[in-house]
Amino acid sequence: QVQLVESGGGLVQSGGSLKLSCTVSGRPITDYTMAWFRQAPGKERDFVVRIGRAGRNRYHAMSARGRFTISRDNAANSVYLQMSSLKPEDTVIYYCAGQDSGYGTDNAKDYDDWGQGTQVTVSS
Repeated sequence: QVQLVESGGGLVQSGGSLKLSCTVSGRPITDYTMAWFRQAPGKERDFVVRIGRAGRNRYHAMSARGRFTISRDNAANSVYLQMSSLKPEDTVIYYCAGQDSGYGTDNAKDYDDWGQGTQVTVSS
């Protein structure tokens, strides 16, 4: 059984930083392009950033460029999201996701396995 488990969410002040982690079990993370999405209540799940299987190719949504960095440690079966210069509008639930075919997309429907999400709250 494949599980993706996020951690690292919490409360941070505006302008602060936070690092999210996602650990995959039940399957090698190298099977996946990994991505982070985020979702506000009542809204669609939005793409944030993705990283290729070898960790060389990254693609950021416009909202994430310059502030969010994705990385992965395949030996640890984990992917990370380093967030800086956080804003109150970054207050949402963050999800990690894995896509096991192709080279990665920014469409949530293309992802095969998901974590349960972790809440990030940025206070003004």
